[in-house]
Amino acid sequence: MSLVSNPPAVAKRVGVVGAGQLARMMGEAARASGVRLSVLATSSDDAAVATSDDVLYGTPDDPAALRALAERVDVITFDHELVNLDQITELVNAGGVVRPGPAALRFAVDKAYQRRRLARAGVPVPQFVTVRSGSAPGLGRFLDEVRGDVVVKAARGGYDGRGVWFPESHDAARRLVDELDADAVVEERLELVAEAAQVVVRAVDGAVLRYPLVTTVQSEGMCSEVRFPAEVDDAGLAAAGDLAERLAHLTGAQGVVAVELFVTSQGWVVNEIALRPHNTAHWTIEGCVTSQFSNHLRAVSGRELGDVSPVTPAAAMVNVVGGATPATPEAAREIPDVTVHDYGKVWRPGRKLGHVTALADDADRARVRAWRGAVAYGTRTREG
Repeated sequence: MSLVSNPPAVAKRVGVVGAGQLARMMGEAARASGVRLSVLATSSDDAAVATSDDVLYGTPDDPAALRALAERVDVITFDHELVNLDQITELVNAGGVVRPGPAALRFAVDKAYQRRRLARAGVPVPQFVTVRSGSAPGLGRFLDEVRGDVVVKAARGGYDGRGVWFPESHDAARRLVDELDADAVVEERLELVAEAAQVVVRAVDGAVLRYPLVTTVQSEGMCSEVRFPAEVDDAGLAAAGDLAERLAHLTGAQGVVAVELFVTSQGWVVNEIALRPHNTAHWTIEGCVTSQFSNHLRAVSGRELGDVSPVTPAAAMVNVVGGATPATPEAAREIPDVTVHDYGKVWRPGRKLGHVTALADDADRARVRAWRGAVAYGTRTREG
Protein backbone atom coordinates (compact mmCIF):
# COMPACT_ATOMS: atom_id res chain seq x y z
CA MET A 1 0.00 0.00 0.00
CA SER A 2 1.46 3.35 -1.02
CA LEU A 3 2.00 6.14 1.48
CA VAL A 4 0.81 8.89 -0.86
CA SER A 5 -1.50 7.74 -3.62
CA ASN A 6 -1.99 11.21 -5.09
CA PRO A 7 0.51 13.72 -3.69
CA PRO A 8 -0.61 17.35 -4.00
CA ALA A 9 1.10 19.63 -6.52
CA VAL A 10 1.66 22.12 -3.70
CA ALA A 11 2.40 20.47 -0.35
CA LYS A 12 0.97 21.97 2.82
CA ARG A 13 2.65 19.59 5.26
CA VAL A 14 6.45 19.27 5.20
CA GLY A 15 8.36 16.78 7.32
CA VAL A 16 12.01 17.22 8.26
CA VAL A 17 14.30 14.31 9.10
CA GLY A 18 16.36 15.80 11.90
CA ALA A 19 15.54 18.48 14.44
CA GLY A 20 18.75 20.47 14.75
CA GLN A 21 19.37 24.16 14.24
CA LEU A 22 18.58 24.04 10.51
CA ALA A 23 15.17 22.52 11.18
CA ARG A 24 14.68 25.08 13.97
CA MET A 25 15.13 27.92 11.48
CA MET A 26 12.92 26.14 8.96
CA GLY A 27 10.28 26.09 11.69
CA GLU A 28 10.66 29.82 12.17
CA ALA A 29 10.13 30.34 8.42
CA ALA A 30 7.37 27.75 7.92
CA ARG A 31 4.22 29.79 8.52
CA ALA A 32 5.25 32.66 6.25
CA SER A 33 6.22 30.06 3.62
CA GLY A 34 2.74 28.54 3.68
CA VAL A 35 3.60 25.17 5.18
CA ARG A 36 3.05 23.23 8.39
CA LEU A 37 6.27 21.67 9.67
CA SER A 38 6.73 18.29 11.37
CA VAL A 39 10.15 17.15 12.57
CA LEU A 40 11.63 13.77 13.40
CA ALA A 41 13.52 14.43 16.64
CA THR A 42 15.61 12.13 18.80
CA SER A 43 15.01 14.12 22.01
CA SER A 44 12.75 16.80 23.44
CA ASP A 45 15.94 18.87 23.83
CA ASP A 46 16.52 19.02 20.04
CA ALA A 47 16.69 22.58 18.75
CA ALA A 48 13.71 22.39 16.36
CA VAL A 49 11.22 21.03 18.88
CA ALA A 50 10.48 24.59 20.03
CA THR A 51 9.62 25.92 16.55
CA SER A 52 7.88 23.03 14.79
CA ASP A 53 4.13 22.44 14.52
CA ASP A 54 4.42 18.72 15.14
CA VAL A 55 7.09 16.45 16.62
CA LEU A 56 7.69 12.73 16.19
CA TYR A 57 10.41 10.97 18.13
CA GLY A 58 12.73 8.44 16.56
CA THR A 59 16.09 8.12 14.84
CA PRO A 60 16.86 8.94 11.20
CA ASP A 61 17.85 5.31 10.55
CA ASP A 62 14.63 3.79 11.93
CA PRO A 63 12.38 2.71 9.02
CA ALA A 64 9.29 2.74 11.25
CA ALA A 65 9.97 6.33 12.33
CA LEU A 66 10.54 7.42 8.73
CA ARG A 67 7.31 5.79 7.63
CA ALA A 68 5.40 7.39 10.51
CA LEU A 69 6.71 10.79 9.44
CA ALA A 70 5.79 10.14 5.80
CA GLU A 71 2.25 9.22 6.81
CA ARG A 72 1.78 12.63 8.47
CA VAL A 73 3.14 14.87 5.73
CA ASP A 74 2.99 15.52 2.00
CA VAL A 75 6.75 15.74 1.44
CA ILE A 76 9.90 14.95 3.42
CA THR A 77 13.15 16.92 3.45
CA PHE A 78 16.30 16.90 5.60
CA ASP A 79 18.29 18.95 8.08
CA HIS A 80 21.42 16.72 7.79
CA GLU A 81 23.00 14.01 5.63
CA LEU A 82 23.26 11.30 8.29
CA VAL A 83 20.66 9.07 6.67
CA ASN A 84 20.49 5.57 5.23
CA LEU A 85 20.00 5.84 1.47
CA ASP A 86 18.52 2.35 1.18
CA GLN A 87 15.84 3.27 3.71
CA ILE A 88 15.09 6.54 1.93
CA THR A 89 14.79 4.64 -1.37
CA GLU A 90 12.36 2.18 0.22
CA LEU A 91 10.31 5.12 1.45
CA VAL A 92 10.14 6.55 -2.08
CA ASN A 93 9.27 3.15 -3.56
CA ALA A 94 6.38 2.93 -1.09
CA GLY A 95 5.00 6.23 -2.42
CA GLY A 96 6.62 8.75 -0.10
CA VAL A 97 7.60 12.11 -1.62
CA VAL A 98 11.20 12.96 -0.68
CA ARG A 99 13.01 16.13 -1.77
CA PRO A 100 15.86 15.97 -2.47
CA GLY A 101 15.44 12.33 -3.52
CA PRO A 102 17.85 9.47 -2.82
CA ALA A 103 19.78 9.85 -6.09
CA ALA A 104 20.53 13.48 -5.28
CA LEU A 105 21.15 12.79 -1.60
CA ARG A 106 23.95 10.39 -2.47
CA PHE A 107 26.07 13.37 -3.51
CA ALA A 108 25.85 14.72 0.05
CA VAL A 109 25.84 11.45 1.98
CA ASP A 110 28.88 9.90 0.28
CA LYS A 111 31.88 12.18 -0.30
CA ALA A 112 33.67 9.49 -2.32
CA TYR A 113 30.73 9.26 -4.71
CA GLN A 114 30.51 13.05 -4.82
CA ARG A 115 34.16 13.41 -5.76
CA ARG A 116 33.97 10.73 -8.47
CA ARG A 117 30.80 12.15 -10.06
CA LEU A 118 32.07 15.72 -10.04
CA ALA A 119 35.42 14.72 -11.55
CA ARG A 120 33.67 12.65 -14.22
CA ALA A 121 31.54 15.68 -15.11
CA GLY A 122 34.64 17.87 -15.50
CA VAL A 123 33.94 19.93 -12.37
CA PRO A 124 37.14 21.40 -10.88
CA VAL A 125 38.00 19.42 -7.71
CA PRO A 126 41.30 18.71 -5.93
CA GLN A 127 43.27 15.68 -7.12
CA PHE A 128 42.01 12.74 -5.07
CA VAL A 129 41.81 9.01 -4.61
CA THR A 130 39.15 6.97 -2.80
CA VAL A 131 40.48 4.08 -0.74
CA ARG A 132 39.71 1.80 2.18
CA SER A 133 43.20 0.59 3.04
CA GLY A 134 46.41 2.47 3.77
CA SER A 135 48.33 -0.14 1.79
CA ALA A 136 46.16 0.15 -1.33
CA PRO A 137 48.38 0.45 -4.44
CA GLY A 138 46.26 3.31 -5.73
CA LEU A 139 46.98 5.31 -2.59
CA GLY A 140 50.71 4.75 -2.93
CA ARG A 141 50.70 5.94 -6.55
CA PHE A 142 48.61 8.97 -5.62
CA LEU A 143 50.92 10.00 -2.77
CA ASP A 144 53.94 9.66 -5.06
CA GLU A 145 52.28 11.92 -7.63
CA VAL A 146 51.07 14.56 -5.18
CA ARG A 147 54.28 14.68 -3.12
CA GLY A 148 52.98 17.53 -0.96
CA ASP A 149 50.56 17.57 1.98
CA VAL A 150 47.23 15.76 1.74
CA VAL A 151 43.84 15.82 3.43
CA VAL A 152 42.03 12.67 4.61
CA LYS A 153 38.23 12.69 4.74
CA ALA A 154 35.80 10.06 5.94
CA ALA A 155 33.50 9.35 2.99
CA ARG A 156 30.45 9.34 5.26
CA GLY A 157 29.36 10.96 8.48
CA GLY A 158 31.55 14.04 8.78
CA TYR A 159 30.35 17.61 9.33
CA ASP A 160 31.57 20.88 10.89
CA GLY A 161 35.19 19.77 10.61
CA ARG A 162 34.55 16.30 11.98
CA GLY A 163 35.75 13.49 9.75
CA VAL A 164 38.51 15.64 8.21
CA TRP A 165 42.19 15.29 9.09
CA PHE A 166 45.40 17.00 8.02
CA PRO A 167 48.14 14.36 8.52
CA GLU A 168 51.69 15.58 9.02
CA SER A 169 53.14 13.01 6.61
CA HIS A 170 52.17 10.48 3.97
CA ASP A 171 52.82 7.65 6.43
CA ALA A 172 50.44 9.31 8.87
CA ALA A 173 47.87 9.51 6.06
CA ARG A 174 48.17 5.77 5.47
CA ARG A 175 47.71 5.07 9.18
CA LEU A 176 44.64 7.29 9.31
CA VAL A 177 43.03 5.42 6.43
CA ASP A 178 43.68 2.09 8.18
CA GLU A 179 42.28 3.40 11.46
CA LEU A 180 39.10 4.55 9.73
CA ASP A 181 38.48 1.04 8.36
CA ALA A 182 35.92 2.58 6.00
CA ASP A 183 35.83 4.37 2.67
CA ALA A 184 37.98 7.48 2.70
CA VAL A 185 38.87 10.28 0.32
CA VAL A 186 42.52 11.32 0.23
CA GLU A 187 43.14 14.53 -1.68
CA GLU A 188 45.85 17.07 -2.31
CA ARG A 189 46.03 20.01 0.06
CA LEU A 190 45.72 23.11 -2.07
CA GLU A 191 47.33 26.50 -1.58
CA LEU A 192 44.32 28.72 -1.04
CA VAL A 193 43.85 32.41 -1.76
CA ALA A 194 40.53 32.38 0.12
CA GLU A 195 37.33 30.37 0.60
CA ALA A 196 33.82 31.17 -0.53
CA ALA A 197 30.33 29.70 -0.74
CA GLN A 198 27.71 29.90 -3.45
CA VAL A 199 24.20 28.93 -2.42
CA VAL A 200 21.43 28.38 -4.96
CA VAL A 201 17.90 27.04 -4.68
CA ARG A 202 16.31 24.73 -7.27
CA ALA A 203 12.55 24.41 -7.68
CA VAL A 204 10.56 21.31 -8.60
CA ASP A 205 10.30 22.57 -12.19
CA GLY A 206 14.09 22.98 -12.40
CA ALA A 207 14.18 26.77 -12.04
CA VAL A 208 17.28 27.96 -10.15
CA LEU A 209 17.87 31.19 -8.24
CA ARG A 210 21.28 32.28 -6.97
CA TYR A 211 21.92 33.88 -3.61
CA PRO A 212 24.85 36.33 -3.50
CA LEU A 213 28.29 34.77 -3.27
CA VAL A 214 29.93 35.12 0.15
CA THR A 215 33.45 34.90 1.50
CA THR A 216 33.88 32.37 4.31
CA VAL A 217 36.46 32.14 7.09
CA GLN A 218 37.32 28.84 8.79
CA SER A 219 38.53 28.29 12.35
CA GLU A 220 39.36 24.91 13.89
CA GLY A 221 37.76 23.11 10.97
CA MET A 222 34.46 25.00 11.29
CA CYS A 223 33.08 28.05 9.51
CA SER A 224 33.50 30.96 11.90
CA GLU A 225 32.52 33.92 9.72
CA VAL A 226 30.61 34.74 6.52
CA ARG A 227 31.00 38.06 4.67
CA PHE A 228 28.78 39.67 2.07
CA PRO A 229 29.67 40.95 -0.44
CA ALA A 230 32.34 38.44 -1.41
CA GLU A 231 35.77 39.85 -2.16
CA VAL A 232 35.61 38.66 -5.79
CA ASP A 233 35.47 40.50 -9.11
CA ASP A 234 32.45 40.38 -11.42
CA ALA A 235 33.90 37.60 -13.57
CA GLY A 236 34.50 35.49 -10.48
CA LEU A 237 30.97 36.12 -9.23
CA ALA A 238 29.48 34.96 -12.52
CA ALA A 239 31.72 31.88 -12.69
CA ALA A 240 30.83 30.81 -9.14
CA GLY A 241 27.12 31.22 -9.83
CA ASP A 242 27.35 29.30 -13.10
CA LEU A 243 29.24 26.49 -11.40
CA ALA A 244 26.73 26.16 -8.55
CA GLU A 245 23.78 26.21 -10.94
CA ARG A 246 25.44 23.49 -12.99
CA LEU A 247 25.87 21.38 -9.86
CA ALA A 248 22.24 21.90 -8.86
CA HIS A 249 21.15 20.46 -12.21
CA LEU A 250 23.78 17.69 -12.09
CA THR A 251 22.52 16.44 -8.73
CA GLY A 252 18.86 16.90 -9.64
CA ALA A 253 18.25 18.27 -6.14
CA GLN A 254 15.16 20.18 -5.14
CA GLY A 255 15.68 22.81 -2.47
CA VAL A 256 18.85 24.56 -1.37
CA VAL A 257 22.17 23.48 -2.88
CA ALA A 258 25.25 24.91 -1.14
CA VAL A 259 28.65 24.79 -2.83
CA GLU A 260 31.76 25.36 -0.72
CA LEU A 261 34.49 26.77 -2.94
CA PHE A 262 38.26 27.12 -2.75
CA VAL A 263 39.71 30.26 -4.33
CA THR A 264 43.03 29.27 -5.91
CA SER A 265 45.45 30.95 -8.29
CA GLN A 266 44.00 28.74 -11.04
CA GLY A 267 40.38 29.71 -10.27
CA TRP A 268 37.46 28.08 -8.46
CA VAL A 269 37.77 24.56 -7.05
CA VAL A 270 34.84 22.76 -5.43
CA ASN A 271 35.45 21.64 -1.86
CA GLU A 272 32.06 20.11 -0.97
CA ILE A 273 28.38 20.40 -1.77
CA ALA A 274 25.39 20.14 0.58
CA LEU A 275 21.75 19.65 -0.42
CA ARG A 276 20.01 21.49 2.42
CA PRO A 277 20.04 24.90 4.06
CA HIS A 278 23.62 25.75 4.88
CA ASN A 279 25.52 27.67 7.54
CA THR A 280 27.04 29.99 4.96
CA ALA A 281 23.58 31.36 4.06
CA HIS A 282 22.21 32.01 7.55
CA TRP A 283 22.81 35.71 6.92
CA THR A 284 19.99 35.64 4.33
CA ILE A 285 17.40 35.62 7.14
CA GLU A 286 18.04 39.34 7.66
CA GLY A 287 20.07 40.07 4.55
CA CYS A 288 17.86 38.97 1.63
CA VAL A 289 14.24 39.43 0.61
CA THR A 290 13.63 35.68 1.03
CA SER A 291 15.78 33.60 3.37
CA GLN A 292 17.33 30.29 2.38
CA PHE A 293 15.00 28.57 4.88
CA SER A 294 11.85 29.99 3.34
CA ASN A 295 13.04 29.19 -0.17
CA HIS A 296 14.01 25.64 0.77
CA LEU A 297 10.49 25.06 2.08
CA ARG A 298 8.97 26.75 -0.97
CA ALA A 299 11.06 24.58 -3.29
CA VAL A 300 10.39 21.20 -1.68
CA SER A 301 6.67 21.98 -1.28
CA GLY A 302 6.30 22.86 -4.97
CA ARG A 303 5.81 26.59 -4.53
CA GLU A 304 7.22 29.47 -6.54
CA LEU A 305 10.60 30.61 -5.27
CA GLY A 306 10.99 33.94 -3.50
CA ASP A 307 13.22 36.88 -4.41
CA VAL A 308 16.85 36.27 -3.37
CA SER A 309 18.02 39.87 -3.75
CA PRO A 310 20.02 41.37 -0.86
CA VAL A 311 18.36 44.11 1.16
CA THR A 312 21.63 45.56 2.46
CA PRO A 313 24.94 46.73 0.99
CA ALA A 314 26.89 44.54 3.41
CA ALA A 315 26.37 41.81 6.01
CA ALA A 316 28.42 39.62 8.30
CA MET A 317 27.48 36.46 10.15
CA VAL A 318 29.58 34.98 12.96
CA ASN A 319 28.98 31.54 14.44
CA VAL A 320 28.85 31.26 18.21
CA VAL A 321 30.77 28.21 19.43
CA GLY A 322 30.82 27.19 23.08
CA GLY A 323 33.99 28.24 24.90
CA ALA A 324 35.55 27.07 28.15
CA THR A 325 32.77 28.48 30.32
CA PRO A 326 28.96 28.54 29.89
CA ALA A 327 27.55 31.44 27.88
CA THR A 328 24.08 32.80 27.18
CA PRO A 329 22.78 35.17 24.48
CA GLU A 330 21.47 37.90 26.81
CA ALA A 331 24.62 40.04 26.70
CA ALA A 332 24.78 39.77 22.91
CA ARG A 333 21.21 41.00 22.60
CA GLU A 334 22.23 44.24 24.28
CA ILE A 335 24.68 45.04 21.46
CA PRO A 336 23.05 47.52 19.06
CA ASP A 337 22.52 46.73 15.37
CA VAL A 338 22.97 42.96 15.59
CA THR A 339 20.51 40.07 15.44
CA VAL A 340 21.15 37.11 17.73
CA HIS A 341 19.97 33.61 16.81
CA ASP A 342 20.06 31.27 19.78
CA TYR A 343 19.58 27.59 18.87
CA GLY A 344 18.24 26.67 22.28
CA LYS A 345 21.04 24.17 22.90
CA VAL A 346 22.62 23.27 26.21
CA TRP A 347 26.10 24.82 26.40
CA ARG A 348 29.06 22.56 25.70
CA PRO A 349 32.64 23.47 24.70
CA GLY A 350 32.98 23.26 20.92
CA ARG A 351 29.24 23.10 20.32
CA LYS A 352 27.62 25.49 17.85
CA LEU A 353 25.17 27.44 20.04
CA GLY A 354 23.89 30.08 17.64
CA HIS A 355 24.96 32.83 15.29
CA VAL A 356 25.01 36.62 15.15
CA THR A 357 24.26 38.68 12.03
CA ALA A 358 24.89 42.36 11.40
CA LEU A 359 23.85 44.49 8.42
CA ALA A 360 25.60 47.73 7.53
CA ASP A 361 26.45 50.18 4.77
CA ASP A 362 29.94 48.73 4.43
CA ALA A 363 31.62 45.39 5.07
CA ASP A 364 34.02 46.52 7.81
CA ARG A 365 31.24 48.00 9.91
CA ALA A 366 29.15 44.82 9.53
CA ARG A 367 32.08 42.64 10.64
CA VAL A 368 32.85 44.76 13.68
CA ARG A 369 29.21 44.65 14.81
CA ALA A 370 28.84 40.91 14.25
CA TRP A 371 32.01 40.04 16.13
CA ARG A 372 31.08 42.35 18.98
CA GLY A 373 27.84 40.43 19.36
CA ALA A 374 29.49 37.01 19.08
CA VAL A 375 32.13 37.88 21.68
CA ALA A 376 29.44 39.16 24.03
CA TYR A 377 27.65 35.82 23.56
CA GLY A 378 30.87 34.06 24.55
CA THR A 379 32.09 32.40 21.35
CA ARG A 380 35.42 30.63 21.54
CA THR A 381 36.31 31.34 17.90
CA ARG A 382 38.62 34.24 17.12
CA GLU A 383 38.10 37.00 14.60
CA GLY A 384 39.55 36.09 11.22
